[in-house]
Amino acid sequence: MPIAREGWPLILVPVALSVVLFLLRWPWTGGVFLSLGLFTAFFFRDPERAVPADPRLVLSPADGKVIVAGPAPAGNPLGEGATQVSVFLSIFDVHVNRAPIGGRISRVEYHAGQFLPAFQDKASLANEQNSVTIDDGEAGGHRVTFKQIAGLIARRIVFKKQVGDTVAAGERVGMIKFGSRVDVFLPRSVHLRVKKGDRVVGGVSALGERP
Repeated sequence: MPIAREGWPLILVPVALSVVLFLLRWPWTGGVFLSLGLFTAFFFRDPERAVPADPRLVLSPADGKVIVAGPAPAGNPLGEGATQVSVFLSIFDVHVNRAPIGGRISRVEYHAGQFLPAFQDKASLANEQNSVTIDDGEAGGHRVTFKQIAGLIARRIVFKKQVGDTVAAGERVGMIKFGSRVDVFLPRSVHLRVKKGDRVVGGVSALGERP
């Protein structure tokens, strides 16, 4: 299983300590550190994904459970009539984030904040987050915004792109470490294809369909 490169420093340190402890004949303590290293490797797994070829689809940027699927609140990035889909990532989900549509990144905004549990609605506004808007570049085209939101344990948001970059649908764009949430805002013309409680797979599952 491929491992995201951001995870290697966090994996190698406990594994190295476990080797030292085993050599010192402290097997129980060494086993604890080895287990920690293996769990961290599991957390930072980065599997390949078969991205759907249909350009009309808006894909999930992350693995997890849909906790919001409906009208977006006032003040959302896409304005009146937009739809919000929020995906909660537990520590057992893949945390690599992917672009929901192909196009050009027109806006990136980072906001420092709190670290409330990511499943709470107020985490969408109060927590540390990185907001990204992608324009598909088509005539009469569509704009999709997604937010990487840190959770209770997460303490770092990684985003590898910048304004002006072009991305493909399902392309890796970053990750959120150790438990998090992703909010996706769809324009009114996009037909919602998920409901609260659904499980989605980043870069594979369709959140909505463009006309």
